[in-house]
Amino acid sequence: MPGERLTLRSTSEIGRFPGAAPPTRVQLTIQDEGEKKQEEGGCRRWLRKICPCCCKRQKSTSYDVTDKVELTKVPTPTPEPTKPKPENGEMKESEGVKLSVCSVDLLSSGLGQNRVEHHTDLFHGDELIIRRGQTFQIEIELNRPFSADTDKMHLELKTGFLPKVSKGTHVIIPLVEHLEDERWEAKITEQNGTKIKLSVNSPANAVIGLYGLSVTTGSLKDEAPTTHSSSKNIVMLFNPWCEEDTVFLDDEDQRKEYVLNDTGRIYYGTEKQIGARTWNFGQFHEGILEACLFILEKSDMPPSGRGDPVNVVRVISAMINAQDDYGVLVGNWSGAYSGGISPAAWSSSVEILRKYHSTEGIPVSYGQCWVFSGVTTTVLRCLGIPARSVTNFQSAHDTDVSLTTDVYFDENLQPIDHLNGDSVWNFHVWNDCWMARPDLPPGHGGWQAVDSTPQETSQGIFCCGPASISAVRSGHVYLKHDTPFVFAEVNSDKIYWQKNLDGTFSQIYSEKKAVGHCISTKAIGSDEREDITHLYKHSEDSEEERIAVETASRYGSKPDVYSAPAAEDVQVEVKIDGEGPRMGSDAKLSIVMKNLSSEPRRTTLHSQVAVMHYTGVLKNAIKKDQIPVDLLPSEEKTIEWVLPYQQYQNQLTDQAALMLTLCGRVSETKQVLANQTSFRLRTPDLKILPLGDAVVGKEMSAKITFTNPLPRTLKDVVFRVEGLGLQTGHEVVVGDVGGHSTVTLTEHFIPSQPGPRKLVASLDCKQLTQVHGVADITVLEQ
Repeated sequence: MPGERLTLRSTSEIGRFPGAAPPTRVQLTIQDEGEKKQEEGGCRRWLRKICPCCCKRQKSTSYDVTDKVELTKVPTPTPEPTKPKPENGEMKESEGVKLSVCSVDLLSSGLGQNRVEHHTDLFHGDELIIRRGQTFQIEIELNRPFSADTDKMHLELKTGFLPKVSKGTHVIIPLVEHLEDERWEAKITEQNGTKIKLSVNSPANAVIGLYGLSVTTGSLKDEAPTTHSSSKNIVMLFNPWCEEDTVFLDDEDQRKEYVLNDTGRIYYGTEKQIGARTWNFGQFHEGILEACLFILEKSDMPPSGRGDPVNVVRVISAMINAQDDYGVLVGNWSGAYSGGISPAAWSSSVEILRKYHSTEGIPVSYGQCWVFSGVTTTVLRCLGIPARSVTNFQSAHDTDVSLTTDVYFDENLQPIDHLNGDSVWNFHVWNDCWMARPDLPPGHGGWQAVDSTPQETSQGIFCCGPASISAVRSGHVYLKHDTPFVFAEVNSDKIYWQKNLDGTFSQIYSEKKAVGHCISTKAIGSDEREDITHLYKHSEDSEEERIAVETASRYGSKPDVYSAPAAEDVQVEVKIDGEGPRMGSDAKLSIVMKNLSSEPRRTTLHSQVAVMHYTGVLKNAIKKDQIPVDLLPSEEKTIEWVLPYQQYQNQLTDQAALMLTLCGRVSETKQVLANQTSFRLRTPDLKILPLGDAVVGKEMSAKITFTNPLPRTLKDVVFRVEGLGLQTGHEVVVGDVGGHSTVTLTEHFIPSQPGPRKLVASLDCKQLTQVHGVADITVLEQ
């Protein structure tokens, strides 16, 4: 109902939403049809239906299901006496009885199928906790057997205070015969008497959070439907196991570490004396899920925005600190911690989150960066977003968006304290979280930096991120969110300025290796430290690193810190011939360099090609090169770039996509060259040739041909063939197909519907995907 607050039941006061009423079960009192016949005749029953005000039931008569709903504890069921079967001509027991729901079982046991398949079995309690983009099961007890010929039923899920269908917060789930991906649907999978089992499917972009469930039943005769509300709610989380979810992570070891591991290590100290402390994230502990949902609710983010992990992460980074929205933790760097707990005393997120929730949102005192990070890891993992705590040693704090760390001196080389707002911390801890970034150009998905420590405001709020680490590494600080601040933390130069007699400042020294050292996180599957500096920045002193720094600085408040190029007269672009490179062959692209000047130009192009998911997330680099280029005046030069098949054959993802990145600097003018080109390796089509006349009711056939483009054997090849109005979908197991071998499959079928039809086929195997074909067939009437 609008305005109704959904709650999770808890076995203790901690973890229960404040004000939640004790759970109740709805029992519907249903009058048996056979007993009705004994109490009143058919004429009186007809008259009562026509004019109920003139012919009311007597008080001693039991009520219809629509007349009375009792909220009671469910009594222990007692066996009913066996009733004699009706003789021929007598009315069947279920005829005329209005279909209604007696109870709903969400099959939410922690060890049950739903929780295990959805990887939520580690959560405390027996609530139904599921992940989006994946089917789940429920059982419904009815007052009589369900008949698809005469009855109808649908489910409804609602979340938030004002659920709306248009916002995705009020979901109407129809019953269907066949489930399809990426939509809300339900299918009856088992029926045993009055009990039915449903398989319910959700899309991978569903809103996450707490849902209330109701079941509506009715008749195809347009009589008024009845609705039964479940006494238990459903929690929907993000799904890193679902390929269509933007938080999908394709490595099981990483999912175990960054989603399911409830303990970790947080690093501190200095780059030469790195310390480590164990942190209890406790995302599955009693009361933590309720606390995380409470944080989302308190943030005032519209429930419709909770389907996008970018929005959710940004809100969480704001809500973990109490700076301007009464969030979880009060920051304190004063050294005086009276009235609270010293930040160094915490070693767990559990007590912090439970205390915040049990006090209905009173901020907990006190936290510093590692505490903010630890709590953020807990909340993100709890909600299903892969996350880790990350420590940066020698971490810069840029206060004026200059993308440099600036130190000011007066004419006598004495520091000017009121201008020296920038600082370099011995260490700073933030978070990485994993997601695709469809809001950014391709190649910027994957790990994103998010920082909950209140340092600087972003759009008027103390939050930071998510910032693409790929964008940080390349100096693409114009990409959202808060990429300039993160870039400055890890890769800004320290610039020293001296005041001139006229009041201006001149740059007197630049320190290029001052910040961003030994960026650390816990290794997967062990307590060892993993250095991930290379993900945030190129190697120090490399040309790529200098290009990134200078590229970033142009978008800061001091764009002239680095000398501008004397000219920008060299162009670089990548061309793809025809339909592009094909799977199984060397990938060949053309790099075209143009010198628009009347002088010779020289540069070295740094090239890197990386595997890329279709979501834009880069998986790993598989080839790096340095290409020296000399251009004569006004010369255009084409460089053939080749990626051998042997280098990519075991590296590709489902979409066989790759990203080629080029960067370089022109020696004579200092012009920076940069280009990113995404391309895919084309897979062969299945060739489908219809044979014979296409006539309704007359057998015809089609020949499907496939040639393996790879020089290796394809294992466990399966064809899938389907044609609406032609034949039902089915699989054909082919088995192994040798390198460069050809397979021919002949399908025999009888068209059942006239008009234009399509016969569709696809091939599936581990070594080769995205192989399909279609044939247009016009079917004539017989």
